[in-house]
Amino acid sequence: MKIAIKNKIDSDTFIKVAPFKKDIRKTEVHRHKSYFEIIYLSKGDGTHHIDHTTFQIKPPIFFFVRKEQIHHWDIQSVPEGYVLIIKKEFVEESYDNELKKLLSKLSGLVSLQPKENETIEQLFELLIKENNFTIVEGLLKALFAKIFETANPFINKIETTTNLFQSYRDLLSKTDELKNSVSHYAEQLNTTPQNLNAICKKSVNLSATDILSECIINEAKRLLLYTDNTVSEIAFSLGFNDSSHFIKYFKRYTFKTPQLFRKE
Repeated sequence: MKIAIKNKIDSDTFIKVAPFKKDIRKTEVHRHKSYFEIIYLSKGDGTHHIDHTTFQIKPPIFFFVRKEQIHHWDIQSVPEGYVLIIKKEFVEESYDNELKKLLSKLSGLVSLQPKENETIEQLFELLIKENNFTIVEGLLKALFAKIFETANPFINKIETTTNLFQSYRDLLSKTDELKNSVSHYAEQLNTTPQNLNAICKKSVNLSATDILSECIINEAKRLLLYTDNTVSEIAFSLGFNDSSHFIKYFKRYTFKTPQLFRKE
């Protein structure tokens, strides 16, 4: 069984803003196709499952889903809100460094609840109607700044301070190509493992190995929970030559064997 990949934006479109579909209540477990999704709900109740965490929907609330994450909905009442989809190409086309900095901060969040929602909803409505790239940049920057001004973030905030660190994170988000080797990624980034490690330490006070391990363990958990792949198949897909090494690696970080984690 493979994890479904959904695509809600045309290949030649780099950004999309739309109302949250009222008929979306329950969805299958899926990933997104190479984009970052921001969901804002002003009405609705139920649960939103992101990776191996279940969130209660208590509007007004934001959810942030990166392309490597797995999620699905179980909404019990008619939802209202907005969906914002941003591709990497939009960020690359923008010359607004403050916008990029705010977006980078948002990508390290999973969920937050704003204290004030009127301005947020007005900005979403303006974004739906606007096509001018420069104006869209300004509206996005206003929206992102408003989110941080009015909200209490409570899950997984990660701030990035360098382009190289962000490039490392981008490489690790390609879950179908994960390799258990910092040297492999340092080579792709045209730097040394030592320099990559120093930049990671400066950015988030974690080593490059710690960040890589977190990604590998998270992906292993997704595959154990949402596929029927064997432990050996999962180990091989994550770049381990034998399952015994993978089992020891997984247990070192989770204090459980993969089999026990799946069973629980």
